[in-house]
Amino acid sequence: MPALGKTQEDLGEELAVRIIDAEDTRRLLPFPDLMDAIAAQFKNGAELPLRHHHNMPKKGEDDATLLIMPAWEDGGYLGIKLVTVTPGNLDRGLPSVMANYLLSSAVTGEALAIIDGGELTGRRTAAASSLAARFLAREDAKSLLMVGTGVMAPNLIRAHAAARPIKNVAIWGRNRANAEKLATSLDDDSFDTVTIVDDLESAVRSADIVSCATLSTEPLVLGEWLSPGQHVDLVGAFKPDMRETDDECMRRARVFVDTREGALNEGGDIVQAVASGALEPEHIQADLFELCGGTIAGRGSDDEITLFKSAGTAIEDLAAAKLAFERA
Repeated sequence: MPALGKTQEDLGEELAVRIIDAEDTRRLLPFPDLMDAIAAQFKNGAELPLRHHHNMPKKGEDDATLLIMPAWEDGGYLGIKLVTVTPGNLDRGLPSVMANYLLSSAVTGEALAIIDGGELTGRRTAAASSLAARFLAREDAKSLLMVGTGVMAPNLIRAHAAARPIKNVAIWGRNRANAEKLATSLDDDSFDTVTIVDDLESAVRSADIVSCATLSTEPLVLGEWLSPGQHVDLVGAFKPDMRETDDECMRRARVFVDTREGALNEGGDIVQAVASGALEPEHIQADLFELCGGTIAGRGSDDEITLFKSAGTAIEDLAAAKLAFERA
């Protein structure tokens, strides 16, 4: 990689900005290595300003939203993710969410790489969940229930399989055709079984790990269904008015988050449980800074129920972008 802080003349052609597309991003970020990189970044820290939200009025269609997520290290890298959410893109046959990541030197400000932001986000989000599972799921966890069939689902399944010896995967979704498509996409993976389930309650009760990635505004997983030793991973419900679990889940589980600020302000499952009194903020056991730094332990026994809520954070983007750039 180019040495940070060199002059333009020193670096010569090395300073050409690297373009890392979605396929290369996926290839450069295998989940075991990405989990290690994110863990190291949480342990070492970074500067994380609040995420910027800007409304973008559009003539003749719904307004778009611009999100700006910066993070940097003193003497290291500077990264900025630009995300646009454009509802009108659905009529254009384009994804509503577009993203790019610009990685620069925090020493000189020189641009180093432009990385596909969608693939970067999908992989780092899944890796953060499986990193949490390293601390929170039982080491012998073999069965995974995937609740949701969207773009995050295959990443989450494969990431969790990189953290625990997952052999049996169950898939639940409101659209069976999408569930079947997801199951087919896993044909080349080394799972013993991949099944589509209709009875969500029964599937939750029998899974070692329950991973949710949906846009639900009503609880899907109920606390009365949880069994001793389970781990619940919540990735969807990224707005305060959304949720994937009920209050009883929060009462029964030891609750962990990626960052306290993000979870308490944006994670609907946490925000609503706090508002109802089912969860006190001080009863959040730890975040990934504390888990990765070793200041607070994760799972305490084989019988306890653990729950991890991911809200997403720019420090995960920075870790993933650094890894992709240094391997490109």
